Amino acid sequence: MSSRTAKFWTTMGTRFLPFADAATTELPLGRLLRLSLFQVSIGMAFVLLNFTLNRVMIVELGVPATLVAALVALPLLFAPARALIGYKSDNHVSVLGWRRVPYIWFGTLLQFGGLAIMPFALLLMTGRGAVGGLWVGIIGASVAFLLVGAGMATAQTAGLALATDLSPEAKRPRVVALLYVMLLIGMFTCSLIFGRILSGGFDPYRLVGVIQGTAMVTMLLNVIALWKQEARVIGGTRRVDTVEFSVQWRQLIGEPRMRRLLLALALGAAGFSMQDILLEPYGGHVLGLNVGQTTALSALWSAGMIAGFAYAARALDRAVDPHRLAGMGVLLGIAAFAVVVMSAPLASVPLLCLGATGIGLGGGLFTVCTLIAAMDHVPADKAGLALGAWGAVQATAGGVAILLSGALRDGFDALSMSGRLGAGLIDPSSGYSFVWHIEIALLFATLVAIGPLARRTAENGSRPLPLFNERLA
Repeated sequence: MSSRTAKFWTTMGTRFLPFADAATTELPLGRLLRLSLFQVSIGMAFVLLNFTLNRVMIVELGVPATLVAALVALPLLFAPARALIGYKSDNHVSVLGWRRVPYIWFGTLLQFGGLAIMPFALLLMTGRGAVGGLWVGIIGASVAFLLVGAGMATAQTAGLALATDLSPEAKRPRVVALLYVMLLIGMFTCSLIFGRILSGGFDPYRLVGVIQGTAMVTMLLNVIALWKQEARVIGGTRRVDTVEFSVQWRQLIGEPRMRRLLLALALGAAGFSMQDILLEPYGGHVLGLNVGQTTALSALWSAGMIAGFAYAARALDRAVDPHRLAGMGVLLGIAAFAVVVMSAPLASVPLLCLGATGIGLGGGLFTVCTLIAAMDHVPADKAGLALGAWGAVQATAGGVAILLSGALRDGFDALSMSGRLGAGLIDPSSGYSFVWHIEIALLFATLVAIGPLARRTAENGSRPLPLFNERLA
């Protein structure tokens, strides 16, 4: 009976889990899913920082959105280092015989440390501490957010590179895509759990328990994920690539198609990310939703992302060009933001939920397709560099967008509520709506950037990508 049950669930996973066909004899689905637990822990931290905590700080604690945006953007200051992390893990010199494991482990420790000190810093920001506690809380929260961001960037980049090491070359893009599906599943599950725990009114001590519990679960999941995944090299690893990082980086971004792809990625990431810290406060300020209800918005967003990944998996199996799919995701995102804009004048919670799901659906299509397109530009032994470049551009653009979104919302809200923009704009939704329209404009710019890539692919009937090693030679 147990063997039949195992076969049933394996079949179900392969049929319905997006990119589950990435599993091979060398990397079976069970081992791949265990490795993906590090993505689940990163999804937990992402939901906590970008959805739950920002709403609590803005609505319940009364922290200005500009300060919240700065705190949420701090983890992304480490994003530009992702390319260097990927390169270093490709060529890591280790007496222990591991290349990727040290980076994942120390990233886990940084993430745990940031989450451990974060709740006490947030309590000081509420004014519950001694004189000067507010500034101590702001400094402590800044350090905590920065540590979590550094840990997420380090562990995720090296973990994705480890997955590519363990899989055959033909399956590597799909393996990375499956790991991002697990990231989204982790975000969806944690959104429901956090919403359930924090429902029924704001309790600061319950929030402390949620953050500390996230730190413990992060450590546990990452230890399980790493267990016996990377084989040790007897005598230690050594540097096998004599080409310096700066040379490889110049060659990578020197290719016009890759440069245009990264430009489109930056614009799209900014367009989809500005809402990260504003969507839940928007639900609270404008539509009167409580913490548990607004946290459910992140669950809908995650569900939309998973649906986008699932559609991308089926479309890519039919040899649909990833640039065209990414453009389709951008179009869906534009429509979804228009729906969110209309939810305020109509006072419609269902419209807001539909818009949040649509943003996730469009963002999921755009994310996975740009990722696969980027990996197609480099050979297998440069996977860390390609993943690092993609992650660096995406996270940096998203961080700048998040930082600007809080300042833009606060500034436009002050102008509108003071009556300087006319009586018709004296409404709590005006500052948010201004940001939604900027996101729509950024997504239109993304279509302009990615359009030539899809057109050239259609004209040539394939994806003629340059050989990275030949350019280096």
